[in-house]
Amino acid sequence: MTQARYRDLVEWPLMATALIFLTAYAWQVIGRVDGAAALPFEIILWITWGIFAVDYVANLWLAEDRRRWFIWNLHELLIVVLPFFRPLRLLRLVTLLSVLQRTVGETLRGRVAAYVAGSAAMLVLIGALAVLDVEQNAPDAKILTFGDAAWWAITTITTVGYGDLYPVTPIGRIVAAALMMSGIAVLGIVTASIASWLVQRIEENAEEVAAAVEDKAAAAEEPVRAELADLVAEIAALRLEVAELRKSADLRMNTEPEREKSPEPDGSGDFPLGGR
Repeated sequence: MTQARYRDLVEWPLMATALIFLTAYAWQVIGRVDGAAALPFEIILWITWGIFAVDYVANLWLAEDRRRWFIWNLHELLIVVLPFFRPLRLLRLVTLLSVLQRTVGETLRGRVAAYVAGSAAMLVLIGALAVLDVEQNAPDAKILTFGDAAWWAITTITTVGYGDLYPVTPIGRIVAAALMMSGIAVLGIVTASIASWLVQRIEENAEEVAAAVEDKAAAAEEPVRAELADLVAEIAALRLEVAELRKSADLRMNTEPEREKSPEPDGSGDFPLGGR
């Protein structure tokens, strides 16, 4: 089995696994489930970690160039080796973005729009859950509810940063820094996509205007071309007539000397006396 075939087969199961993980993690964080009540959620989270670990090993084994694949997919290694830090477990949801990128739209613009929208929504949700997880039990915390966390994530990813809510723990600040950088990247992609769309629209309009001008010019040239064709025909006819006139003139010039040389009768109808 090739790696491409394997990825096609496990694409949707991995997406379902990521959604199960997201549901369990969100329920545990938002509901503040601790102690024995959190055990089922922890089991679900570790099972999903095992699935992602198996997927990583399978991809590495099936890769044609394993060394290159390892270097270019270090983020997938992070998904596997960083489950011990609770907020970093959310890195597993990168699978959702990769599946979204491969399944949306056929056109480039459609893929960019869907990918950016999905990435922005996913980053807001991940950032809110991650910062709420580490901040809600910290002393002097400002972010205590999921609503506060979602508002903070939106203002952070859009680089607005009102300052009314902010993380106070080191891990929370790491999450904030990652969300800021991600927001800059997402906004950059949005700006580039809009600029590309505008440039394409301008080029299409310019092509339409040029085609319309060419059509009008061709339509205006038709009478001129017809008139020129008539003039050319008249000139050709005149040339032919001139040539015939020249031929007749040449024939006349050639026959007149012969008439002068031939003997002419005198007035009596007899030949001249010198001829006898």
